[in-house]
Amino acid sequence: MQRFYLIVGHVGPLERLVPQGVKLVQLRLKDQPDAEIRRQIARARNICAVEGAQLVVNDHWQAALDLGCAHVHLGQEDMDRADFAALRRAGVRFGLSTHDRAELDRALALEPAYVALGPVYPTKLKKMKWEPQGLQRLSEWKRLAGRTPLVAIGGMTPDRAPAAFAAGADSIAVVTDIQQARDPAGRIAEWLECCAK
Repeated sequence: MQRFYLIVGHVGPLERLVPQGVKLVQLRLKDQPDAEIRRQIARARNICAVEGAQLVVNDHWQAALDLGCAHVHLGQEDMDRADFAALRRAGVRFGLSTHDRAELDRALALEPAYVALGPVYPTKLKKMKWEPQGLQRLSEWKRLAGRTPLVAIGGMTPDRAPAAFAAGADSIAVVTDIQQARDPAGRIAEWLECCAK
């Protein structure tokens, strides 16, 4: 699994940033009409195919399935609605969000491509009902997940990345640090250098 995992909320930033060397990107679309969701997913799919990057579609598993995407990411609520049998039949791999031990056990039972733990640190992006999990929880999750790759998310910066990797993260998902950067492309370069160590 790629060590740097970019998450964007619109196909526009994906189009600008994936060519900077990003090889794993999640398109997380919220509050859009279905036609717009499908337009953006199809565009992202095409960009990633050209750039040799892996696209992960957040939440919209049916659209991903219909549009021939190979990867989706599901939160706990989305797992209740997802047709995992249909995803498996189509060969679609899925990553799953987890925040506590019960959610982790539920996720691992589905044999996901990866599990995500967050927020590791305080996050500015959205109000979370979970307290920051911290590095000790990251290590515990890695022990419990075994061979299933573990993604750390929430408040991640290049300065915090080495400790997260040392604690057991296989990949670091980054949202706000790129979204709020004055020079997103330059910040991507910092992340790629950090994650290459």
